[in-house]
Amino acid sequence: MTGDQITGRVGERGELGRMLTEIRAGSGRALVLCGEPGAGKSTLLRHAAGEAAPARVLWATGVEPESGMAFAALHQLLHPVAGLVEALPDAQRQAVRTVLGLAEPTAEADRFLVSAGVLSLLVEAAAPQGLLLCVVDDFQWVDQASADALLFAARRFGGHGVGLLIGTRDTGAARQALRGVRTLEIGGLDAGSAGEVLAARAAVAPAPHVVELVTAATGGNPLALRETAALLSTEQLTGRAPLPDPLPAGDGVAAVYGEQVAQLPEAVRLVLLVAALEGRGDPLLIREAAGRLGAGADSLDAAEAAGVIDMRPAQITFRHPLLRSAVHSGAAPAARRAVHGQLAVLLDERGEWERGARHRAEAATGPEEGVAAGLAAVAERARARGGYADAARTWAWAAELTPDPGTRARRFKDTAVAAWLGGHAGQARTALAAARDLAREPVLLAAVAQLDGRFELSSGDAAEAQRVFLAAADRVMAEPTGVVRGTVLGLLADAAEAASAVGDTGAAVHIGRRVEDLGRLHGPAQEPAEAFLHGVLAGMGAMYGGEAERGARLLRGALDGLADVGDGAAAFGGQAAMLLWAAAAASLLGDSDAAGDHGARAGRVARVSGMVGTLPVVLENAATAERMNSGFALSAALSEEGLALARETGTVNSVAAHLANLAVCAAVRGEEDDCRGFAHEALVIAIPHRLGLRAGVATYALGLLDLGLGRFDRAHERLASLATAGPGTGHPVVAWGSVADRVEAAVAAGDLAAAREGAGFLEQWSARSSSARARALLARCRALVTDDDTAAAALLQEALELLAEDGGAAYDRARTALLLGERLRRDRRAGAARPPLRQAAETFHRLGAAPWEDRARSELRAAGESGEPTGPDALAALTSQELRIARLVADGASNKDVAARLFLSPRTVEYHLYKVYPKLGITSRTELARLLQ
Repeated sequence: MTGDQITGRVGERGELGRMLTEIRAGSGRALVLCGEPGAGKSTLLRHAAGEAAPARVLWATGVEPESGMAFAALHQLLHPVAGLVEALPDAQRQAVRTVLGLAEPTAEADRFLVSAGVLSLLVEAAAPQGLLLCVVDDFQWVDQASADALLFAARRFGGHGVGLLIGTRDTGAARQALRGVRTLEIGGLDAGSAGEVLAARAAVAPAPHVVELVTAATGGNPLALRETAALLSTEQLTGRAPLPDPLPAGDGVAAVYGEQVAQLPEAVRLVLLVAALEGRGDPLLIREAAGRLGAGADSLDAAEAAGVIDMRPAQITFRHPLLRSAVHSGAAPAARRAVHGQLAVLLDERGEWERGARHRAEAATGPEEGVAAGLAAVAERARARGGYADAARTWAWAAELTPDPGTRARRFKDTAVAAWLGGHAGQARTALAAARDLAREPVLLAAVAQLDGRFELSSGDAAEAQRVFLAAADRVMAEPTGVVRGTVLGLLADAAEAASAVGDTGAAVHIGRRVEDLGRLHGPAQEPAEAFLHGVLAGMGAMYGGEAERGARLLRGALDGLADVGDGAAAFGGQAAMLLWAAAAASLLGDSDAAGDHGARAGRVARVSGMVGTLPVVLENAATAERMNSGFALSAALSEEGLALARETGTVNSVAAHLANLAVCAAVRGEEDDCRGFAHEALVIAIPHRLGLRAGVATYALGLLDLGLGRFDRAHERLASLATAGPGTGHPVVAWGSVADRVEAAVAAGDLAAAREGAGFLEQWSARSSSARARALLARCRALVTDDDTAAAALLQEALELLAEDGGAAYDRARTALLLGERLRRDRRAGAARPPLRQAAETFHRLGAAPWEDRARSELRAAGESGEPTGPDALAALTSQELRIARLVADGASNKDVAARLFLSPRTVEYHLYKVYPKLGITSRTELARLLQ
């Protein structure tokens, strides 16, 4: 449809034209047309599709009966380009093939993996012409899985010339789903355009005052104007006869349609009801069902003649969605149930059991296990394909139709899991409460409690999550029927994770003892995964309980068995979760290199397996490991990715973790406003949620910022508070890890007693570590608290030597070199001071640590050298997305591998690499790998 076939709408057409121009220029855009029924949204969508040439246009329309069928709308939209799926990365290809019905699920798909596959497929579809327009009408009826995937993709279209144009009714649910997407409100027509609509429908020029009255009564709604014009006589339109009072307009349009349907013969109403409930407009199915219910073959023809439906060989459609609604609402409940029952029979005969199960449920008059089991099977299939939100709704429906309380409890529990994974926390908690009220079986009660705790740990009070996990573990262990060892161990592991988030070392000790009690009561673990987790939890408890030697032995034994964990990891959250426990164990042993390696491997496993539900948490550890190993730019990039995913998945506590890490990275760079903003946001979440670890990191960031900017008194105050913060407001790991900064701040602030106390604390902690870096930091602190300049210089030199072979210690090495240079210059040894100061300045420059570089260069000038930076750090020119891509490519990943890991399309990766190479002054992957070594 072209623009001159639309009455009025000049502004709206202009907005659509601008969107199409931007898409043709290679930009990705999304736009929502929002308005009441009859406002003309579909007409504008068709206009845009007609104007889109030479763009390829894909179209889908939401259908109310399929609004709960996962990926129904996506199947419509993508079916014409299904042949391009082979170009996708492996994991994305399998996920999209499953969604399009081209393959059966081989493993549970993550909804974000499906979404990434949809993005890749749309980018591939745009490639021939360089642009693509996706049009989705009646979005308010699009299934949640399709909506999630499309909106995920729309946020990442970037520079690919892909557009998404959505038409939706103005409902609260639609606005919530589409928040953040540019919206164009489609209101009523002005009086001039309304007069044109009235004249076109009535074939007579209406009087100006009649136009005014009818426009006011209808709100300018085009559909209401057309229907009202058809109901008014020529005399009334021209003003020679009075208008009816009230006018049959506005909300009355639906009533007019209802009256139109009610006047049709019974057989015609029956066939219309079949068409309304069938949903897809399948002529063969509608005719067969209507015939079996007693409607004659000519009934559809009569419905078409009455102007209610349009019939084409492949599809029957209602002339307007309000007509379908009128048919549905005008039918008796018993008639609707009869039609649903007949449709279920026919669909079963066709082998379309999923649709049949839904119709059979609609026909049910009360709980019935056969019907409920059919719905549960539909929900299970939706979950396997990554359609968690739709699976949750279907499982809830199945639960309501389940007569047995225990089975109903399990289905409500399944509802809760799917709702949580689908990003619907409120529905998840409601379903979990229903499951809790019904559950009686110990193992099911434990599973419900574990979910309750996981939800709380993810987005609520970590201390409450810890209590829930421990209470559930105690209940299961006390059961006279025996204990399921893996269940208890899993609950205790979750409790340990919560205790770590809180910073409650006493709880960690208690959990370690409970794990050892479990071993004494039921013998040593036989499965490698259980043995590994048992060793980690018991070792952590021993370490925190003051048994450093025994704890270290247990932790090292557990790490020795990590390679044997294998498939048994699935019972405890999967391989990525096991690697995170390994990272925690290595960190407690002071082995930062191994901790970073395990954390990075966890990230790779989570990406490749599509475990996006856990990926924000995995990225917390990967980002922290990069920061601890001086990779501040990459650490910030990982946290930016993790922050976006945490917000999209609703994992609020992970949001706090990434904000806190971003605050530290900003502090190193001296970006005061960003540091304060990130830290404040993190603390706003962390303090009420009792996230001591995240609160501690955010506070550390503020102290480090002050230290770098030379505000030593304030830095001393902030960093000293970390040592006294209790569970929920601080964390021992943060207190231990920040001791070297605390000692430096105390010395600079003139509080030598506090500095010596910190150095003594570090000496005790370092005794359990074999790490060269830990010994180097201890030597540095001893140098700071001694009055002997010669001894201080020797200790700082010793620290530099210890750090020389540690590739991840660049930041600490530069900090140490700066202190050595400052000490030598103050001792009037300017010549000896210049090399370490030069080394420090160059390293700080490369790391982007601006305030530290300024301090080193100031000292260097005072020592008689005026050298300036040789040039900006090349990596600083990259965006966070480019840096993530560059790092993976440098590690040997192909474009498809990178796309799979970052939930992008291969073409997006290629697009970014074309920008990365010139920025870095290189031309090949080999050079990139060499640069990023």
